[in-house]
Amino acid sequence: MVLSTEKVVRPEEGEVFDIELEENFLQANRRIAEKVRRRLDEGKILAIDVMGSVGSGKTALIEAAVERLKGRYRMAMIAGDVTSTIDADRVERHGVPTVQINTGKECHLDANLVDRALSKLDLGDLNLLWIENVGNLICPGDFPIGAQKRVVVVSVTEGPYMIVKHPLIFQMADVAVINKIDLAAAMDVDPNMLANDALRMNSRIRVVKSCAKSGEGVGDFTKALGLES
Repeated sequence: MVLSTEKVVRPEEGEVFDIELEENFLQANRRIAEKVRRRLDEGKILAIDVMGSVGSGKTALIEAAVERLKGRYRMAMIAGDVTSTIDADRVERHGVPTVQINTGKECHLDANLVDRALSKLDLGDLNLLWIENVGNLICPGDFPIGAQKRVVVVSVTEGPYMIVKHPLIFQMADVAVINKIDLAAAMDVDPNMLANDALRMNSRIRVVKSCAKSGEGVGDFTKALGLES
């Protein structure tokens, strides 16, 4: 069944609703993001903003990448979540310094929070920083946080339409990871279709298929980020 176009509500050209976000707030975030980027560049630190829904496998992917890159990079992690330190604790067990950001009710990290978190790390001892954003496929897209690379993780368990329903975040990303491919048959979801959807949203995006739990595709992920050849 295809919904009649008469039943679809779309904003008129020039129509803007400032109910949740004020434009000056977005501009302020962009200014702070530029400051964060300068701080990272001056320290020669590559920061990677890892975005995706709750349960997509962001933390597992970071854990697998950390294990693969140990000894080659001096790494740290900033973990974003509404509450808890669960994800930060998981990565810290791999011997990586971590800082937890709890946003309370906010569905994304912002540049100001990341700037504050950087002050809790020894930046002189780092050259690679993982930033795990709050689990969400909408809000983080509007809030750059100063990272040089942006990754979106989507799991086959989220169904076949997650990418086409959330185009903006993929348009802003450098790498898309199709995760949990070991469950593709059980979920009746084609990872190749998801990969093609990501490329339709952004022809320049690098697409990787992975099972972070087993390590499959993790090497392709780190190579897509330019972390190894």
